[in-house]
Formats: sequence, C-alpha cells, structure tokens
Amino acid sequence: MWPRPAMGAWCVMDNPLIRKLEFGARLETADRARLEEICRRARRVEARTDLIEQGEPPSMVRLVLEGMAYRYKLLPNGRRSIVGFLLPGDFCDLHVAILGRMDHAIATAVTSTVVEIDRDTIEDITRTEPRITRAFWWATLVDEATLREWLASMGHRPADKQMAHLFCELLIRLQAVGRASVDSFRLPVTQDELADTLGISVVHANRVLQQLREDGLVTMRNRTVKIHDVGRLYAFAEFDPTYLHLAPPRNEPEAA
Repeated sequence: MWPRPAMGAWCVMDNPLIRKLEFGARLETADRARLEEICRRARRVEARTDLIEQGEPPSMVRLVLEGMAYRYKLLPNGRRSIVGFLLPGDFCDLHVAILGRMDHAIATAVTSTVVEIDRDTIEDITRTEPRITRAFWWATLVDEATLREWLASMGHRPADKQMAHLFCELLIRLQAVGRASVDSFRLPVTQDELADTLGISVVHANRVLQQLREDGLVTMRNRTVKIHDVGRLYAFAEFDPTYLHLAPPRNEPEAA
C-alpha cells in the first residue's frame, strides 16, 4: 500500500495542502492551523482562465485548493506546450515573487478554487515556522524532481508510454491528497490539452488513448480516467513513483 500521513491528521480535516505537506514534515496542530489560515481567502476561478500570463510580473503565490490547473509556454510559432499539472494542494511556485517576469503562464483546466498569498506571508512563515518551512522546501524539491521525470519521459519514452506514465503519476498525486480512488480519477482536460502535454498531435493522442483502451489498460470517458489494472499500467509505463517522494518524513529539525 502507498504510504500515507498519519490517519489522526486526516480524519479531522480535508485540506489538500495539509494532506500534501504532511508527507514533507511532521506537522503539529499549530502548523495545521497556520496553513488553514492562509487558505481562508480562496476564490472561485472559471475553467480556462489564466491565473497569470507569460511575461507578467508575479506578485502573489497561488495555491490550487480544488480543481486543476496547468503550466504552459507559448512558443514563437503560436503553439502551446503544457509543462506541468497543478493539483489540489499544489503551489504555483512558492518563491515566484522573486522573479521579475513569468517565463510561463498558468491556466485553470476546470473551474477551480484558488488562493492568492502575498509574498510577505510566505516570508513570515519561512522565518517563524520551521516545520512548515521544511515542508515547503520538500514541495519545491518534488516539483523539480517531477520536472526532471517529465524531461526524461519526453526525451526517451514513446507516446503510449508517456501517456501511461502521466496517468500513473496523476493517480498517485491525487490519491495522496484524497482526490482519487484506487484506480480512477477525474482528468478535466481536452484532447488538445493532452496532446500539448505530450508534444504530439491531437490525432496521435486519440490513437494512443484508443490503443491503451484496446490493450485493456486505460479507458478515458467523460473526463474520467479508469485504470483497469494498475500493476499492468505501472509495468507498461515503467513507472517508479520514487521521484514523487511520498514516503513518511524523516530527519525533523528541532522546533524553534
């Protein structure tokens, strides 16, 4: 069974940020309360809305609480490349306010609940909350590890294994925050968006989905991915979830 945070924390709340960060540090009651506090000013954002545009100066840290968003880059020829999915509990770059301008855009894939957090709040937490700070660093490192895995996948896996690997990753990430069952999850993206994620044409993406279905691995219907045999899909995709670093936290710093 995939490792999870302590059930004692999960049974009293359903905040995906806290669920996720429990994998990065052993949070205490005060830490969870602080994280709940920064989630209070959430707002509803309609589907296919840019949270921030490429080239825009960033001023806030954005957090996806419910729904899904994705990072994308617009290429000089007008094509779009989707370079990452943001799921419930994911920050859109914790320290992005340091940068002068965004090198990519972030858009919602579906109507989502999003929190905007000012830079001062993040900096105050990193000065005063050692366990949360550790969890923040963990989340940043996992983002980087995930990007490396995507680069390896794009460079060395054929399209069918890329898509299978993506489905395996999303299943695990959504399970970690309580947003997926043992073998299915919502994926509210169009075939255009799926194709732009894999760097292939829409026609090719449709053929790959059809082949995965015919092979008895995956069915995607009504924006829901159903995995018929998780073990077989893992084997086909050569999926190793180690890069997601969802083992219980260790080597805790002493509280300040």
